[in-house]
Amino acid sequence: MTETTHPDTAADDAGRADLAGLTDLEKEAGLNAEDLGRLVGLVEHDPKTDPFPVNGWDAIVFVVGNATQAAHYYQSAWGMTLEAYSGPEHGNRDHKAFVLRSGSIRFVLKGAVDPASPLTAHHGKHGDGVIDIALEVPDVDACVAHARAQGATVLEEPHDVTDDHGTVRLAAIATYGETRHSLIDRSRYHGPYLPGYVARTGTHVKRDGAPKRLFQALDHIVGNVELGQMDTWVDFYQRVMGFTNMAEFIGDDIATEYSALMSKVVANGNHRVKFPLNEPAISKRKSQIDEYLEFYRGPGAQHLALATNDILATVDALRAEGVEFLDTPDSYYDDPELRERIGAVRAPIEELRRRKILVDRDED
Repeated sequence: MTETTHPDTAADDAGRADLAGLTDLEKEAGLNAEDLGRLVGLVEHDPKTDPFPVNGWDAIVFVVGNATQAAHYYQSAWGMTLEAYSGPEHGNRDHKAFVLRSGSIRFVLKGAVDPASPLTAHHGKHGDGVIDIALEVPDVDACVAHARAQGATVLEEPHDVTDDHGTVRLAAIATYGETRHSLIDRSRYHGPYLPGYVARTGTHVKRDGAPKRLFQALDHIVGNVELGQMDTWVDFYQRVMGFTNMAEFIGDDIATEYSALMSKVVANGNHRVKFPLNEPAISKRKSQIDEYLEFYRGPGAQHLALATNDILATVDALRAEGVEFLDTPDSYYDDPELRERIGAVRAPIEELRRRKILVDRDED
């Protein structure tokens, strides 16, 4: 599931980020520190103080049943741009992979073409979903050494991958379920994505009047874990990756009469990378987290939040392309406690109601 976020419907954090170093993806997208402070809450931070420094997101890698079809969907409906490809035509007999971009967001959509591919088994068990939350780091070897010392499972040792465009240093560690974090240093690489990929542009032509780019940056990725495991994974991100616990929601914070969950949010030093971690809470009926764990057959990434400059126009554009949204009852917008809490927002509440867009605010 994908969630759309817009800073102007909540607190304005435009002044929070100063001259924090930009990632290559952000530079290529034409974003600056002020933009990112407003969009995703970027703060200035010295990575030299971190035992496991993380610059930011590198890519979100999905396993899907039909990579060609999924790539077309994200281009035609979500306005993403195709940048690179790997597949049988270029010697990859295991799977097809399409690399898509929107602003500083990079999706990689992988679909098996070989029945014996590990991706076939993964998709057979879980269906479409995130397999890899890849992170850009300045020193792969140092990160892996620290992670190993803290008890993390290393799935891939640090190694170089090279082609005519240069060399990428990468490794991978395990996180919840069958999800992994690839750790990538591409400072010596100038290719379209990774060795083994070729530059490729899409054939989809946007209709007249369609926005050029709907989404600017990735805000957060939510992980759902089993009952009693939330604190285990919060500790993992604090101990292994040096993240801090920036928020928590327990008890009645996220609960209805019939369903409830508990959540804690961890973030890296500059707040580019944020992971809310959810576990089910005891309630009268099955929690939405329990339902996810049942249908996905284990822990995994529940949803991604994408930041946009104009949530009203973005939702309108997505609906025009056939994207469906979760429904929100009108009573939500009439709640006096909500209206008092959010106060004045730049997007009129009636415009949010018409589009079924949620809105909230806190003291931060």
